Amino acid sequence: MTYSLDSLDKEILKILQEDGRISYSKIAQTLNMSESTIHMRIRRLRELGILRGFYADIDMEKIGLKVLAFVQLKADPKKYEQVLNVLKEMKEVAEIYDVTGEYYALVKVVVPSNEDLAKVLDAIGKLDGVTDTYTMMVLRVIKEGKKVNLDLV
Repeated sequence: MTYSLDSLDKEILKILQEDGRISYSKIAQTLNMSESTIHMRIRRLRELGILRGFYADIDMEKIGLKVLAFVQLKADPKKYEQVLNVLKEMKEVAEIYDVTGEYYALVKVVVPSNEDLAKVLDAIGKLDGVTDTYTMMVLRVIKEGKKVNLDLV
């Protein structure tokens, strides 16, 4: 179900994307609205599943997670869901996307070292149902972010 955001919803979300720790009173002051209106709007956005949570943006490299790779994966169609369920439980797997094209899934892997990546790739390759993988290591990140461009909706 798609929800149509009004201009106030968009402004609230833009502010929260810049600072997820901002107080309701500060948002209200910025938008010249009552604090209760802001509270109700944010509660509704959370209940609708539009606003899924508030997260810390951590620099992975600075905490020792220096290797980032994307793994394209092919699997036996009959075992694909089983493969996805195992991948979801792997602590080194940060994200999984079901995609179109030659490969079935795109898997984002984050680990401390190339040796750790090799171990993860071996584990993925040995999963029952995986038929092929193609790995791309990230050399540098040009653009990355979780912000949604609300001007597109």
